[in-house]
Amino acid sequence: MSHDTPREPEEAVPAPGAAPGEPWATHTGGPAPEPASAAEPVPATEPTPAEFTPVAAPVAAPVAAPATASAPRRRGRTAMLIAAAAVLGLVGGTCTGYLVQADREPTKLPSLSQPELRQAKGEGPDPLPAAQDRKVRTDGDLRKLLLKTPKGKKERERGWMGLDEFSSLHEDELSSVPDDLTDEIRRVASVTWEDSDTRWVTISLLQFRNESVLGSVRAHEGQMRWAYQGAREYPLPGIEDGAVLVLKPQTEPGYMTSYQAHATAVRGDIALQVWVSDIRPVGRKMATQLAEQQMERL
Repeated sequence: MSHDTPREPEEAVPAPGAAPGEPWATHTGGPAPEPASAAEPVPATEPTPAEFTPVAAPVAAPVAAPATASAPRRRGRTAMLIAAAAVLGLVGGTCTGYLVQADREPTKLPSLSQPELRQAKGEGPDPLPAAQDRKVRTDGDLRKLLLKTPKGKKERERGWMGLDEFSSLHEDELSSVPDDLTDEIRRVASVTWEDSDTRWVTISLLQFRNESVLGSVRAHEGQMRWAYQGAREYPLPGIEDGAVLVLKPQTEPGYMTSYQAHATAVRGDIALQVWVSDIRPVGRKMATQLAEQQMERL
């Protein structure tokens, strides 16, 4: 019994005439195939200088070095540290302040009741004369400040006028007590006389408290409403807050026509009203003279 040694496979040999890139034809023995007839060679033409274009050799791109991956940073860590430090500082400061105040003695507060003030001994200063303090004169008897009735004229009334009587003199015959109380009216002094058989003169001094409201000014402004009802307005010489008004004739069936001149002014807490009434036309002259004389006495 004979042992045959296995033979190694023969190396594949490319077939003659095989083009590069084509599958190799293996030949394991036997007669080699005849090479295929080669095609007729084509004469090569040399390129002209115009057709020849040199091609640059490709340049290799630089290879980037691999980046070293860094560990991700934890977010919010710095903010948490700052917040924790602020809280610790606040708590520490509060505790320190409390300990410092706890060791101190309490501060005594001043008494709510003030000690009685001692008045200076001796005589006080002399009161100001009426020339320097108008209230010395106006706080007295207001009736004494009214003009005296001219000689030869018949005085009809002089004295205090009650609030109800004064309020009933409203032009629309309605009581003005609520308005007068709101204006803080204090008292009214009045005088009336007959200047002739048909002419009457009335002078009134209205004194107000002038605490919450300037009642004297409001009374003067209220009298100025006649200027918006067709009255002729004239200035009162020497008096800034004053005027003379010549009213329109008032006619009423069954009565004679009434003519009136009215002067109004204010000084301090006193309002002045002067009325001159007649059944004949009245000018501003008499009302102006009476208002100037009365304001001089104030």
